[in-house]
Amino acid sequence: MSAVIEVEDLRKTFKRARRAPHTAVDGLSLTVPEGGVFGFLGPNGSGKTTTIRLLLGLVHANGGTMSVLGHPVPQALPDVLPGVGALVETPIFFPAFSGRRNLELLAGVAGVPKSRIDEVLELVGLADRARDRVKGYSLGMRQRLGIAAALLKKPRLLILDEPSNGLDPAGIREMREFIRRLGSSGEVTVFLSSHLLGEVQQVCDRVAIITRGRLVMAGTVAEVLAEGSTGNDVRVRVADLPGADAVLRAAGLEVDPGGDHFVVRGVDDPAQVTRLLADRGHYVRELTPIAADLETVFLQLTGEPVEQPAPVPAQWTGVAK
Repeated sequence: MSAVIEVEDLRKTFKRARRAPHTAVDGLSLTVPEGGVFGFLGPNGSGKTTTIRLLLGLVHANGGTMSVLGHPVPQALPDVLPGVGALVETPIFFPAFSGRRNLELLAGVAGVPKSRIDEVLELVGLADRARDRVKGYSLGMRQRLGIAAALLKKPRLLILDEPSNGLDPAGIREMREFIRRLGSSGEVTVFLSSHLLGEVQQVCDRVAIITRGRLVMAGTVAEVLAEGSTGNDVRVRVADLPGADAVLRAAGLEVDPGGDHFVVRGVDDPAQVTRLLADRGHYVRELTPIAADLETVFLQLTGEPVEQPAPVPAQWTGVAK
């Protein structure tokens, strides 16, 4: 499988007035294979957006090498950018113009035929609102218009930086389904930077987790989840939690309290738990194996709290060169 992004020992340090320099990317090495959706994860300040800006030539690296679509960057950016669509930071839309008119202007700059505009509007689900002014669009619609702009050139690589920021639950679900469709189309590789780990787990084929500018884990979603395996733990709910807890501890099982439930660690056979409790008059209301999720792995690998989506509009820009 060929790679659409290859990064080796990438470094970026920002100078700061009257303060020590800040190292945003610290020896990062990363390979993004072609196809599907690749999740790029990390807490605030981990270097995600800085890495994206380095790949797009928006800032210059202090060291290391990068290649995008098989070309070294920033040296070969003129050859790379026609094959890359990106949505990062500030939107480039005229609010008084319709969505279609905005795309027409971008298509003219990029040398894209107008027939492609109808294709991308249909693809992002805005065909029926294309003639409405952008100032009347919801946040989710503006984000879809931003993706339409990034897809005008039929890119091989689509870079999305926090596409669900500021969306309500319905908008997040809509964005998730759209990204999943793009990734399964076989026409574009989606490089998705996000902190919504539950969403990432549902749409990504592979992920990389970084913290403090360094890679801490990369692989398929299954491989990364295996890193956070809980070792046959089960969650148990019963009416008499203290009594059931005492029964299981007396049998030599490890029990951790959890509010309205407790967790039994290292259970080889869940039937053992139900049998022990039933024999002492405790009937199980719930017994659920605990599967690892990306939030669990994230906490284990980074020691950072899982971020919550900020209640501000997402920011977008399209690379159209």
